[in-house]
Amino acid sequence: MEVNITKDPAYNAVDPHDFPAMLDVNRYGERSTAFDKIISATHDHFWDPLDKKYIDFTQPFDTAKEYLVNPAANADLRTAIGDKLDEAGKIKLVNLDVSWSLSSILHGEQGALALSASLCHILRDPGEQEYAANQTREEARHVTAFSAYVKARWGKPSKVGPALGNLLNELVSSPLVWKKLVGMQLLVEGLAMGAFATFFKETRDPLMKHLMQMVMTDEAFHHKFGKIWADRTIPKLSKEEHNLIEDWAWDVFQVLLYNLGSPDQKAWIYEAVGLDPMWCQQAFMEALTDAGIREELQETTNIFRVLIKTLLKAGIITDRTRNNYAAYIDMAELYAEGDRMVGDDIAEEGIKYLMQLNGGQLLRTPSMLAAE
Repeated sequence: MEVNITKDPAYNAVDPHDFPAMLDVNRYGERSTAFDKIISATHDHFWDPLDKKYIDFTQPFDTAKEYLVNPAANADLRTAIGDKLDEAGKIKLVNLDVSWSLSSILHGEQGALALSASLCHILRDPGEQEYAANQTREEARHVTAFSAYVKARWGKPSKVGPALGNLLNELVSSPLVWKKLVGMQLLVEGLAMGAFATFFKETRDPLMKHLMQMVMTDEAFHHKFGKIWADRTIPKLSKEEHNLIEDWAWDVFQVLLYNLGSPDQKAWIYEAVGLDPMWCQQAFMEALTDAGIREELQETTNIFRVLIKTLLKAGIITDRTRNNYAAYIDMAELYAEGDRMVGDDIAEEGIKYLMQLNGGQLLRTPSMLAAE
């Protein structure tokens, strides 16, 4: 039977249908101060995806003739799949793959919106509840922004893949605070920060680059929300509780690693460029070796490298599972990198830009903006 694992009063929760618990007169005065800084900082990174002052989705880009991202960053083109295509086919494949990825991000943002809103129904702490409400607002603008970008470049998004869709459904539907926070605020948000940083670095579309930075100004704080939970919870777990969370995180990592970009999740893309999806699956799997994955994870913006670092720094990975991840990455090297996360610098520059655009003054140092 699944039960909540609560080690800090800030994460006390009630049944989502128990609204009378929210009317407890004592609850209003039991507000944690743990989230006040990231709540106050909300104004520093305000932006409106419907206001051209912040971002203009009418900026053109010829997706039929130009790569949206550096083709060297596309995994398919590094396999026998690339040998089957001429230049026009490669451009189409890469850009459809970007469409798939950004559609997945859009679905992920919708999941984060629903999950944040669900936290408002179960968290007793008024401070954490206010933060969750703030994040819900920010995730909603991400849904608006990615919907607008996808519409501008392709018309409509592609369907969510089974692996991501199943995970999002599990997280949103779960009544467990720990599963929601580990799953969304650490795993999915960690994955997202790596993806945003990669697209920011590799895109050839100025609009996409700007969009990624705007979203990262919010996501850096969402990731911090998960880190606060880890700092206040992980050290107090019993061995059995830690093992439960650690094993669940490893299971989710494996599902994402081997399925998120797998050809069987996006057969329609290969059909669109005249290739047999089953053959593409075989070609992809032949190229997907542990050595190949390890080489990919040397890149600092690789989404799975960021994900492992997130779990490691949160204290979720211990000697029990360290060797599982070590098959793909040098764990000692990763730990020695410090606490700075990929994308922090990009987010901080974006926050400085937004504060100036909004007529504010930079009262905090850039490093504090995304770290608080």
